[in-house]
Amino acid sequence: QVQLVESGGGLVQAGGSLRLSCAASGIIYSINTMGWYRQAPGKQRELVAEITSGGNTNYADSVKGRFAISRDNAKITVYLRMNSLKPEDTAVYYCKLSQRGANHYWGRGTQVTVSS
Repeated sequence: QVQLVESGGGLVQAGGSLRLSCAASGIIYSINTMGWYRQAPGKQRELVAEITSGGNTNYADSVKGRFAISRDNAKITVYLRMNSLKPEDTAVYYCKLSQRGANHYWGRGTQVTVSS
């Protein structure tokens, strides 16, 4: 089993910054992809950013240039640095780990609220 624990969400004013962290534990293989998704009320969950164990990254167009994803493979932790936050970034942010094909694991989520 794999457990993912997110932290770092909160309330911030527009233009502010936050850093999310997600620590994984359990049976983790060396080759995996970790990422952040978000879901706003009434909307579908969407990809924000993801990073492979080799360091390749992928970002949603809406966050390019504002958000940065990184990871510490030794700690099996992924981070999301969010700058220039906008009210439309308000959502529950979920951490995801994918490994060995179709094995996907999700965290419980952390709320990010950006006030205008």
